[in-house]
Amino acid sequence: MAERSLRGTNLSWLSFESDEGVTFSERTITRYTCPEGHVSELPFSVEADVPSVWECRCGLEAKLNDGPEQESKATKHQRTHWDMLLERRSVPELEELLEERLSLLREKRGEKPARRRSA
Repeated sequence: MAERSLRGTNLSWLSFESDEGVTFSERTITRYTCPEGHVSELPFSVEADVPSVWECRCGLEAKLNDGPEQESKATKHQRTHWDMLLERRSVPELEELLEERLSLLREKRGEKPARRRSA
C-alpha cells in the first residue's frame, strides 16, 4: 500500500528548494572543433581551468579554438618479456637453455636426441 500513497506527489522529480539566495558564477562560452568539423560550444566558469582538448560527440579529440597547443607527454618505451629476459641473460645463454629444455622434452617423449650443430 505504501507504493500507492506516493502516487501523484511528484516526489521523484520535483524539488522543493528555491534559487533564492543562490548566486551563479560568471560563465564564458568555449568553442572546440574536431577534425571532422564538428563545433562544440561549452559553458565554463571564468574561474575554471579550461582543458585544451575535449572529446567530441563523434569520439575524436576536439581542440580548443584560439587556445594553447596541447603539451605532448613523453611516452615511456614499454618493455616486453623479451627485453626483460635480455636484461638477465645473453643470447648464447638463452640458446643453451633452450637446447637443454628441448632435450629434456625429447627424452620424456622417447625421441632420439637431436644432433648438435657445430657452427
